[in-house]
Amino acid sequence: MQTIEIEPTFESWQEAARALLREGVPPVQVRWREGREAHQPSLRAEPAPSDAVRVPRQFLELARQASAASDPARWQILYDTLWRLVHENRDLLKDARDPGVRRLQALLTPKGAPTETSAAPGEGAAPFVPVNAGLGELKAAAAHCQGCDLYHHATQTVFGRGSAEARIVFIGEQPGDQEDLQGAPFVGPAGEVFERALADAGLAREKLYVTNAVKHFKFEQRGKRRIHQTPRATELNACRPWLEAELALIKPDVLVCLGATAAKAIFGDKFRITRDRGHFAPTRWASKTIATYHPSAVLRGETEAQQAELYAMLLEDLKKVARA
Repeated sequence: MQTIEIEPTFESWQEAARALLREGVPPVQVRWREGREAHQPSLRAEPAPSDAVRVPRQFLELARQASAASDPARWQILYDTLWRLVHENRDLLKDARDPGVRRLQALLTPKGAPTETSAAPGEGAAPFVPVNAGLGELKAAAAHCQGCDLYHHATQTVFGRGSAEARIVFIGEQPGDQEDLQGAPFVGPAGEVFERALADAGLAREKLYVTNAVKHFKFEQRGKRRIHQTPRATELNACRPWLEAELALIKPDVLVCLGATAAKAIFGDKFRITRDRGHFAPTRWASKTIATYHPSAVLRGETEAQQAELYAMLLEDLKKVARA
């Protein structure tokens, strides 16, 4: 982790950001602090020499305006946006519904001015996510989310639980039957396995943040029973702005994906739990990101021996997290 000290000016941030990009330092490895001036080469808008960082002129104009905001997180927001423009999506600024773009635009909004104009059901969660909000405000807003059709049948939104200061974040797939009824993640049978594995690995749950990639319970009704159904890609994408907002606020050192659905949400569709679990890799959200089996997989083991084997693999990975 690098702490970058800059003067609270666009020019100072610009010089430091240029140097960080040249060194290939991702946003998750940077903490910004206002202080002395850094002395690095500056960013340039197009057209530019071949060895310069090429970014849309629109971004430089937005960044100059955003640097005058009072939000202390503005430098982190700017560098995160810059990194994504350079490494992920040059047309990022055209996506007004992207959570990162929304946070950038919020820096340009006068304090007290409204940041939302409308929020229609079925259009994804982005219009329901308040900008510059704390966890309490996010949770309160999520209770009214109608970003996809899952809200019609679920009892309630099940938002993440834990401290904004947590250094480790766990992401599951979606709430189950008991989570849907109680309004908290990992409190059902899988939650009991999760609690046991945390204790065996030496991880205190009260120091963690636990959430799900999808915030509503998706199920099929069979008589009196509600049978879990895996969320579709469209439902994952619709709910993604909530997860993005949680991770952007917490900025965890370690991010743990529980199960294939959560892993694919973070690592992409090619990720396979059976092949890729148990290895740390840097992602946009945490410098150390790892995936392992979901605790529910232990419960689905067909024999006691298979359940013991799955639990051992889950515990092995959680011990790696504890050491990290």
